Amino acid sequence: MFGIINFEAFILAGILLNLTPGADTMYILGRSISQGKKSGILSALGITTGALIHCLAAALGLSVLLAKSALAFQLIKYAGAIYLVYLGVQLLRSRTEQNFEVNGNIENHISYSKIYVSGILTNILNPKVALFFLAFLPQFISPEAVENHIPFMILGLTFVTTGTIWCLFLAFFAAKLSDRIRKNYKIKTWLDKFTGTTFILLGIKLAFSKQ
Repeated sequence: MFGIINFEAFILAGILLNLTPGADTMYILGRSISQGKKSGILSALGITTGALIHCLAAALGLSVLLAKSALAFQLIKYAGAIYLVYLGVQLLRSRTEQNFEVNGNIENHISYSKIYVSGILTNILNPKVALFFLAFLPQFISPEAVENHIPFMILGLTFVTTGTIWCLFLAFFAAKLSDRIRKNYKIKTWLDKFTGTTFILLGIKLAFSKQ
């Protein structure tokens, strides 16, 4: 249907790929543990939005540019790396003792719109995501339908849907475990430092990744 082949195998492969820890997983876990469930959920939704944009770009053929242009790949890669390092530095520099209320209400100090946008940018500025859509999806599309946008969109939306479910589960699970821990501002400080360090390491890893 719509030129899609082995759809069941695609779903299984997509779920397994979603379960594989990556930069998006670490980003969501870091936000959830450090800043709570709502931050984790918005991070997951931001990641999902970024994936949808990549899906649309792949369907329209825009991702071919990244696959064929080393310069475009490098520019986006370094922009993403710098952004992740920036997020990490911001967390390392945060003065949690002054911003964190011992009663456990941290929501008043969090900009949820910024967290959502950060999730989008974290995903969009990772060129490997674009290349993944471009390399993975065509394997499940018949040669006669590779110039049709519809099978790309169906497969992409299917992958994003399973990924969103998994990301939301991660956000709920991580936040649930950390709710009591975060009530102690000293532990909250260390969580922020750990999350910031993780973001910086992810940025460095992205900067040195190859096409």
